[in-house]
Amino acid sequence: MQNMWTHLSSPRHLMVFEAAARLGSFTRAAQELNVQQPSISASIKQLETSLDVQLFYRSHRSISLTNAGERLFADVTRAFELLEQSSTTIRQSVSNDHVTLSASSAFNNYWMLPRLSEFQKIYPNIDLRLQTSDREPDLTVEPISLAIRLGTGNWAGCDSHLIAEELIYPVAAPRVMAAAIQLRNITGLLHQRLIHLEEPIRERPSWAQWFGAFGITEQPPRGGLRLNDYALVLQAAMAGEGFAFGWDHVVQPLVQKGLLAARPEWGWKTGKGFYLVWAKDNALLPQAKLVRDWFIENYGNSKS
Repeated sequence: MQNMWTHLSSPRHLMVFEAAARLGSFTRAAQELNVQQPSISASIKQLETSLDVQLFYRSHRSISLTNAGERLFADVTRAFELLEQSSTTIRQSVSNDHVTLSASSAFNNYWMLPRLSEFQKIYPNIDLRLQTSDREPDLTVEPISLAIRLGTGNWAGCDSHLIAEELIYPVAAPRVMAAAIQLRNITGLLHQRLIHLEEPIRERPSWAQWFGAFGITEQPPRGGLRLNDYALVLQAAMAGEGFAFGWDHVVQPLVQKGLLAARPEWGWKTGKGFYLVWAKDNALLPQAKLVRDWFIENYGNSKS
């Protein structure tokens, strides 16, 4: 680190260089940094002298980066972005008075929301915010307290606790289930309209894998409805569009309310589970610890 500042003279010179390179102008850099233009020119000159290399081509009305300048600009930009991300995370971890739970839209809609009033009665002063995303957030760097993930419980840099085993069985609208006269056995589903979940980023089981778990090698029909979000899949199933995967921990309330009919006797345990996950090395704030402990005490599970 000492050698770096010997080469670069001052961290301020890097800030000046980044602004001038990004804006393509010493004058605009001076305006952004609220200094005089000669100060910008002097800082760039000192940096070039320290590095013993020319960073800008200068003409009467414009500047452009040399090859050395392009390389330094790329590295400085990346370093500044990392510093900004780190400072934002630290600031939010200290100052935020809310707890963020990241999960799929289906989990938040059909599992968490029905339990939210129960949580708020116990902890009325905790601002719990539900975040949905089509990707798995990196809890080690993003300002997210807790997340729900599907897997085996092992994620680098994270601790986890099992909430529910992954158990999948067919569900459909009650009228669709009642009209399916060929459903005396599992193979009868091969002749039904199926709703497929095809998420763009998260890996999810397919109907072919589900049939394969029961020793059925015949491929399911290629037709049917294909959706990229499980909440939409459940909406389509309740609307009578066909048979869908029923993740047990999500669809139980919908079955109890009569919005869906299920065949739980055809359940497939994949060996995976849905876990509450938090960063191992980022200390949870007291309110986030309360949310985590509420999950574990009331809905924590253990593999059998």
